[in-house]
Amino acid sequence: MAPLIAGQPRVRISKDAGKNYPQKFERDLASARPIQPAAVLIYGRDGLCATICLDFDSSAAGGEARVAADVLAVQSWLFEHGARWIEDQSPNGGRHVYIPLVERMPFHQARSLVEALASRYPSLDPTPHQNLRHGCIRTPGSTHKTGGAQKLEMSLKMAHNVATERNAFSTVNSLCDSLRIEIQAANERREAVAVPAETGSIESGTLSLRIALIATQGIYDTGRYDSPSEARMAVLVACAASGMKLTDVERRIKQGAWPGLAQFYARYSPTQRSSSMRRDWLKATKFAARESQGQYVRKTNTSGLLTQGARDQAVSSGSNSEHRFIRTWRSALNLVESRYQSSRAGLSRRLVLRALGAGAHMTGSRVVEFGVRSLSIASGVEPTTVAFHLRALRNEKEPLIRHVGEATGTTGDQYELVIPPALMEAASNETWQKGKLHSLRPAFRELGVTAAFVYEALEVLGGALGVSEIKSKTGLSRSTVHEALEVLAAWDLAERTKQGWALVTSTNLSSLAESLGVLDLVLSQVLLYREQRAQWRAWLAERINRLPQLLEPDEDYPFELFSGPPDDWSLSDMAFRTAS
Repeated sequence: MAPLIAGQPRVRISKDAGKNYPQKFERDLASARPIQPAAVLIYGRDGLCATICLDFDSSAAGGEARVAADVLAVQSWLFEHGARWIEDQSPNGGRHVYIPLVERMPFHQARSLVEALASRYPSLDPTPHQNLRHGCIRTPGSTHKTGGAQKLEMSLKMAHNVATERNAFSTVNSLCDSLRIEIQAANERREAVAVPAETGSIESGTLSLRIALIATQGIYDTGRYDSPSEARMAVLVACAASGMKLTDVERRIKQGAWPGLAQFYARYSPTQRSSSMRRDWLKATKFAARESQGQYVRKTNTSGLLTQGARDQAVSSGSNSEHRFIRTWRSALNLVESRYQSSRAGLSRRLVLRALGAGAHMTGSRVVEFGVRSLSIASGVEPTTVAFHLRALRNEKEPLIRHVGEATGTTGDQYELVIPPALMEAASNETWQKGKLHSLRPAFRELGVTAAFVYEALEVLGGALGVSEIKSKTGLSRSTVHEALEVLAAWDLAERTKQGWALVTSTNLSSLAESLGVLDLVLSQVLLYREQRAQWRAWLAERINRLPQLLEPDEDYPFELFSGPPDDWSLSDMAFRTAS
């Protein structure tokens, strides 16, 4: 039944007995039934659903009696309009009602329909249909967290017949018409929810968070845009204004990174969607061109233009010996990383050290001055936890970093990379590792830290590797390596061959990060930190008359654009530019 209900042939496995269904444990939907609790994705990469999935929760007020009454009422409503459905029951008394559709329904319409029904029936949980990227549901036969499985309340033959002879568009239209008042009320309730309107950007200034939410999640401010058509045009205009090409937009839709935008074209037949988007794109480029004529283009904090030249000059004019030292320090780090065991704290300390090393490479100096927020963005570790690990790392018996300067005003603590005397000879004799030093590349914020280390081992050593070789390189346990390889294989980052495990080089980590929704997460983090820095500057400004460090490099430097030390360019330089 799962392939006939799912919005796309992907399933998420729960590793914690059905409490959570994380994206990292998503894999292709196969014919074999998973032993662990599993849930299929409701929406496809096109932002459409193949089945309306109604989840009645027995934990709601009224318990199983309330669920039974609500399900009976919904079934009467469906029967009245000539609709057909499938029903199953959970061992804990919850129930699912599935309404298979001949024509796939866009996210914004399906969400409104389910929210309208939820306003009628208290035990109906609309959550699965409210999240375009992560909405999922257990299908008939799926293992339940309390034991047992989802059990069909009809014969398999009848359920299969309903799933194959699906509800026609006219039937679905009739259902929606009968809920017109409730749907309107649901839409009005969403209007009260504030949609971010700031102009922070992703990928060196391409899209605001407001536009990104429309493109990735299909969420838009109905007070700002009167219809889905206006919302989708807003995305295309923003893309055109940022310098993107139509092929960039089409690629994101095909790869499933922008299902929110894709679902807005569901009104057209599949053969007409591409031409419709091209017509919209021509309008968008013309509008963007008119808007840009004679306009002053402001440099944003994340653009990198204000600091890129200075960084390039520092790197080009910096001492070669400094870069040699940093690479030798990397060799020392490789030699001792195993001492940071595969505990959460140990892995986090490895990431913090790598973030400092990456910063040293970019600045061309072994002395780095990054705030904990920059290191948090680069490593995926919380700022307060970064500070804790920095104190622990500098107090080790043979530390790899030394604290050389206290934070003052808007400047952060200064740390120097050091090579312990006991490691100097061995590190000097090591061959320098090629390529960039990565802390935590964005995609692995979702796929997990252990998957990042295993991926790096396959990347650095090359060829086909056995589990024992990967275990030796990463310092992780055998079971952890196996689980990480399973995650990498599910996302087409690694494959098992006759010779061993090998990297799949055709999968782009940057595109995968965008598809996973990680860029949205990082952008939200950066915008929060930017606001916190602004509050800190305001606090300082109230207490001293003049902050010369805020006006560097000269008195005409725009105060409102300056946000302190390298925190400002950490998003593009420490995360996205090291993503590939």
